Amino acid sequence: MENYNLSRGKYFYVVGLSYKKADAEIRGKFSLDEERKTILLQQAKTEGLDEVLVISTCNRTEIYGFAQHPFQLIKLLCDNSNGSVEEFQKVAYVFKSNEAITHMFRVGTGLDSQILGDFEIIAQIKKSFARSREQDTANAFLERLCNSVIQASKRIKNETDLSSGATSVSFASVQYILQNVKNISEKNILLFGTGKIGRNTCENLIKHTRNDHITLINRTKDKAEKIAGKFNLTVKDFSELPSEVEKCDILIVATGAQYPTVTSDLIPHGKEMLILDLSVPKNVAGNITETGVSLIHMDHLSQMTDQTLERRKTYIPKAEAIIDEVKGEFTEWLGTRKFAPTIKALKKKLKLLKDAELDFQRKKINGFNDEQAEIIGNRIIQKITTHFANHLKENNASADESLELIKKVFQLENLHGSTGPLSTEKVSKAVTR
Repeated sequence: MENYNLSRGKYFYVVGLSYKKADAEIRGKFSLDEERKTILLQQAKTEGLDEVLVISTCNRTEIYGFAQHPFQLIKLLCDNSNGSVEEFQKVAYVFKSNEAITHMFRVGTGLDSQILGDFEIIAQIKKSFARSREQDTANAFLERLCNSVIQASKRIKNETDLSSGATSVSFASVQYILQNVKNISEKNILLFGTGKIGRNTCENLIKHTRNDHITLINRTKDKAEKIAGKFNLTVKDFSELPSEVEKCDILIVATGAQYPTVTSDLIPHGKEMLILDLSVPKNVAGNITETGVSLIHMDHLSQMTDQTLERRKTYIPKAEAIIDEVKGEFTEWLGTRKFAPTIKALKKKLKLLKDAELDFQRKKINGFNDEQAEIIGNRIIQKITTHFANHLKENNASADESLELIKKVFQLENLHGSTGPLSTEKVSKAVTR
């Protein structure tokens, strides 16, 4: 079972929290930046958890991995975030084995997104797996699972209209502006923060508002200039933020800081303006409303239900059918993987028998050809193990009995490195129970 090792008593879990039960403030405490994700994976390895994947977005933070108990994964999250175990327990979810697999499918295909059909999460899953592979915490199981989720996501996009009229937080923010601000094309708009959400919001603003009074500010100016150049917008230095806030009618905050980047001292007293905070954790101080501005947070935007979302709901059954089909293929593959420890142990036992026989014949036969004997012996071993593997795949219903018989006949239980602590029954149950 190459690159797919389960220790005794380990099961596949996902532990996490999302917008469903955790508000933006709590989600912010458990959010992980790129550096913390890497440190978390490195800690996992030192604690014997070498099959781990972590996802952290504005709407959820999750850890997928094999563990003896889910608390091992929960501890990893709390050690590397600003959240506590007590806070986690109040809003968290834990799924095991088959339920954990199903959960990843629903997350990656947009069925569990805050805005139904939002597929931005699939890019995060791809990136998270790449990071796990770099840190050597990704095995064949995680690779196959992620690839299956990506496949299901692509099929749902191509075969349904679940993502038609793409509605994301960035698009919802522009919808809110269009519905609540008159003469939007004449308003001065300031976009503070040009990360992914900021870029998407900028594109939606230009596309839907026809407003050419848009100014960009980012701590790193060249990032803002790249976007501005694409759309011919104005860019200001970070030091000019206070003066630009005074001029704007609408302020959109899409920074990624762990603390408020817009505080009440930035807002002139009595100034009428709309502020949309698209950041997690919140990057606009809560007391800013005392200055008289209207503050809308991402959670409010995500609650917007329109005809697009209602129409998308009609495609859920078809999307779920696709998930069931792709997941079925994954489960079938998984079923064959349980044969691998026994086949590997059988191959090892046959090699020991071959080596012993070659040593015996080498002493008896003059001019014994070692090279030819090795080639012939290895080919015979390969043919024998292939026959056994094909039998197990074709007779899945009686596979457990066959496996036990193979182990008994070839005395594999006592062979070092074979199926002793890693029984095929445990492997199968660990990922399907």
